[in-house]
Amino acid sequence: MHRGTLMAGLRAAQKAMTRKLLLGKALELFTQQSYARTTIDEIASAAGTTRVTFYAHFPSKADLMRALIDELNELLDRTASPTHGSTASALVTVVTEGTPEGIRAWLRETAGRWDIIRPYTNAAFESAVTDPALRTLMDEWFEEPIGDIADGLDAAGRFSPETRRLRGVLAMAQLDHAARHWRPGVWDASLDVVLAVLTESWTALLTDKA
Repeated sequence: MHRGTLMAGLRAAQKAMTRKLLLGKALELFTQQSYARTTIDEIASAAGTTRVTFYAHFPSKADLMRALIDELNELLDRTASPTHGSTASALVTVVTEGTPEGIRAWLRETAGRWDIIRPYTNAAFESAVTDPALRTLMDEWFEEPIGDIADGLDAAGRFSPETRRLRGVLAMAQLDHAARHWRPGVWDASLDVVLAVLTESWTALLTDKA
């Protein structure tokens, strides 16, 4: 391999590693002390680098938060959608099929990632409180799975069209609250109970098998 090509590859790998480290340390700090209270200097210091290096990767703290939301979408298996930002094809399929068993399985799989995604969602919604641009981004982000549910109901021809988005809003509000706030010992309900109630509610909202 040509020496110049090798060096360029090493520099690219180092840059990617530094970027990943900045994102990881920022998420840790956002979890420990909130998005608003965390400074760029603290993030850079935690990553063992400088403010100058931070700005070489992210123009602002808000841009770093946008990158974390991109990571969150990857964890949620969401891909780019031409109609509403991003989509999770598995969610669309589950809603289209409209069986309690499918809904239960999808919810249980999603719940298996709650501990991983919770720091991302909590930081993202905290950031939306202080940054109007991020508030708009998070509003749009929350609409995307609602769009998936509406797409699934459209494909199935289930329920009247004017209620499909509303059903998605209600279903996702329940799931989001449970995903961000349920922890063992914090609620009286166990995870199995939470999932059973969510399945019952989603079945009533999204299928004709209630």
